[in-house]
Amino acid sequence: METALLLVEDDANVARTLAERLASEGFAVTHAASVAAARAAVAQQRFHAAVLDVGLPDGNGFEVARHLRENSPQTAMLFLTAYGTPEDRIHGLELGADDYMTKPFAFRELLLRIQNVLKRARDLSPPGAPMEPVRIGMAIVDFARFTAESGGTLHRLTHKECAVLQLLVEQTGKAVSRDEILSRAWAPDEFPTERTVDNFILRLRRLVERDPAHPETIRSIRGVGYQLEKGT
Repeated sequence: METALLLVEDDANVARTLAERLASEGFAVTHAASVAAARAAVAQQRFHAAVLDVGLPDGNGFEVARHLRENSPQTAMLFLTAYGTPEDRIHGLELGADDYMTKPFAFRELLLRIQNVLKRARDLSPPGAPMEPVRIGMAIVDFARFTAESGGTLHRLTHKECAVLQLLVEQTGKAVSRDEILSRAWAPDEFPTERTVDNFILRLRRLVERDPAHPETIRSIRGVGYQLEKGT
């Protein structure tokens, strides 16, 4: 079965070349040159992976990443862009991107990175995760469907969010270091930081805590990391 890939790139020459070369590697490529076109494509089909530029005529690739996270969390995301500052990279990773690559680039490296993010997405997906929904604080988390129901609202979860929650569930009642979390959900070549982990935990607390400002379910362990409390 062909791997469905969404290519979001507004430079026609770059898009044409990439689409042709990726197609020759067995990908079924759908090209979108704008945020609006990317949204329309996501509404029509599910993609295994998405390669996203940041600078787009009607917005930016971060908006596309946010839309994918909310509507197609199973899609592995890779940024391919000239926006290469540490802040841009961190922002992309915090939005759920699996990798962040800057232009200019070598096609062979891009291909390897796409293959790697697809493999990581498979590794972070069920059947390794619990198949029955799990209560975590105020949320009912369904790892099989990448969702969390909290406050009467169904939220979509990314691969990384599921991976972090699954690790905390596996180690319930034990302190989990930031390094352990980074090792489970991020690859070394993604250049994540402890700040990235902290921001992920803040976002997850908004789903599972009665009062995110005073967490009782995912507690901070000073100098170590985080701990999921039993029976919360």
